[in-house]
Amino acid sequence: MDYKQLIIRGISYSQTQSGAYALLLEHEETHIKLPVVIGNFEAQSISLGLEKDIHPPRPLTHDLFTKFIVSTNYELVSVIIYQIVDGVFFSNINFKNKVNEEELILDARTSDAVAMAVRFDAPIFTTQQVLNEAGILLELEDVSKEEQTFSETVQTEDALTSLSMEELQKLLDDAVKEEDYDTALEIQEEIKRRKKKID
Repeated sequence: MDYKQLIIRGISYSQTQSGAYALLLEHEETHIKLPVVIGNFEAQSISLGLEKDIHPPRPLTHDLFTKFIVSTNYELVSVIIYQIVDGVFFSNINFKNKVNEEELILDARTSDAVAMAVRFDAPIFTTQQVLNEAGILLELEDVSKEEQTFSETVQTEDALTSLSMEELQKLLDDAVKEEDYDTALEIQEEIKRRKKKID
């Protein structure tokens, strides 16, 4: 089957469901967007998977499963979003054993599949049929709004910009210790912005 590769464009608050987030995936060639409604935990987990330099003091469920996969000599090869039924996406996670090349396919919620894919830097694919049924082509103004990442959506820029780098680092350490990953991501973004200015 001819699969279409998707990239993660960002995570933002869902406008339609309270307490939920919208994971925005995009087919790069056609710029068709695939919005997937996900929960708060999955949004945090995907964001932390994308931010490679933030490490929670205790492993999250997806981190634990990642360690299990690695320890059993498997690798995550790809994620395929193969179907949508009544607004619900269906996905497979494809694994391969590094020793005997044995393949393993597991059914998964799309949010969990993407959270795992970012931890392995694995590609995410879908079918043309799913793109036809659920894909949307956003105008340029809408795209810029939707492309805000999870951390950008919740950041409190004014409060962070007045702090020194030492104060930001201490706040980041405290937030990670307290497992407040929303705040940790906000602070991480501010630190990155400052480092870019220095470079």
